[in-house]
Amino acid sequence: MSKPNRVSIPDVAPKAYQAMLHLEHAVEGLGLERPLYELIKIRASQINGCAFCIDMHTKDARAGGETEQRIYALDAWRETPFFTERERAALALTEAITLVTQGHVPDEVYAAAAVHFDEKELGALVMAAVAINAWNRIAISSRTPAGIYEPRQHAADTGAHAP
Repeated sequence: MSKPNRVSIPDVAPKAYQAMLHLEHAVEGLGLERPLYELIKIRASQINGCAFCIDMHTKDARAGGETEQRIYALDAWRETPFFTERERAALALTEAITLVTQGHVPDEVYAAAAVHFDEKELGALVMAAVAINAWNRIAISSRTPAGIYEPRQHAADTGAHAP
C-alpha cells in the first residue's frame, strides 16, 4: 500500500496559513526574549515529535547564539544545571500546555511560572506554546520534511519564521 501524498497547507488553505503567520508575528511581538522563545519551540516540538520544527528551531537557536550543550540537554532539562529558574518555569509551563490531555495545566506549574513572569509575560508564554503546538500539528500532518530548512541570518531580536 503506497503512502498518500500530503497536501501543502500554504497552497490549499492560504488564508488560514497566513493567519498562522500573523499569529506567529503577534507572539514574537509580545516581548519574550528570543533565546527563551526558541527553547519553548524546541521543547514542544520534541514532545510532539515534529522533526521539521526540531530541525528548524535548533538551527535558529544556534544561529541566535544558543549553546549546543543546552540544546542537546533540553529533553532532560530537569536533570541538568544548564537552565535558569526562569527558563525552567517556562519549560514546565510549555510542557503542561503541550501535554494538556495529561492533567490540564496544573496550578502548581502555573504558579511557579507566575513567580518568574508577570501577567503579560505569562500571556506571551501561553501564546508561544499554543503557536508552536499548532505549527507542529501542521508540519506533522503534512509531513514537512526535516533537513531542508536553512536559518536566516538574524540578530537575537529579529522575527522568527514559520513554523
